[in-house]
Amino acid sequence: MTLSVEDLTYAYGEKRALDGVSFAAPAGRFTALLGPNGAGKSTLFALLAGLLRPGSGRVAVAGHDMARASRAALAGMGIVFQQPTLDLDLSVRQNLGYFAALRGLAGREARTRIDAALDRLEMRERAGEKVRALNGGHRRRTEIARALLHHPSVLLLDEPTVGLDAASRAAITAHVHDLAREGLAVLWATHLTDEVGAADHLVVLHRGEKLADGGVAEVTRGAPLSDWFLAATGKAS
Repeated sequence: MTLSVEDLTYAYGEKRALDGVSFAAPAGRFTALLGPNGAGKSTLFALLAGLLRPGSGRVAVAGHDMARASRAALAGMGIVFQQPTLDLDLSVRQNLGYFAALRGLAGREARTRIDAALDRLEMRERAGEKVRALNGGHRRRTEIARALLHHPSVLLLDEPTVGLDAASRAAITAHVHDLAREGLAVLWATHLTDEVGAADHLVVLHRGEKLADGGVAEVTRGAPLSDWFLAATGKAS
């Protein structure tokens, strides 16, 4: 199962945020969407999530065209937005249960999927705690667990480690790399080069355009990614 983006363009009035961006995020790979702030990453995620409509171009999830079969395309995606979206006054399990109900899951099936998602993110022991009592890293794990409940083929994460300490960032990044190795197509947006692994698929955005697309070593030609990225965009990571 693959996420496919073809010639995607979007403008806010006269300002073009994306200009003919194309790439694919294949199943079983961690695709890092790397770009400085203002590169167009969040606009791209809004288009992928169906929150915006592109001026031109095509988005498809497992062959389902977002414009023609949006329900099927969206059903194949799990999404973690940059801004937290959990209910702070509900427990971890209640948050997941509410989302499961929205997806039409109930009873034993919902409980089984919730337990499996919590186990996957090492959050079962905190299932009864209110989200308000969790630290930032555990809140993010809860959001990722929630995004996996409906068994998506593609997992989208928009700057998921913003505001987290170094240890939490490393743990979340490692967990999602594990999910990719288990078969998910992962698209991870970031401006931090240390979140990109040497074996990852790399797509680089700058000023709304795609600068590079390929394996890390292929893109950088063996140079350290942080040095290459600074030279290519003029931004420190």
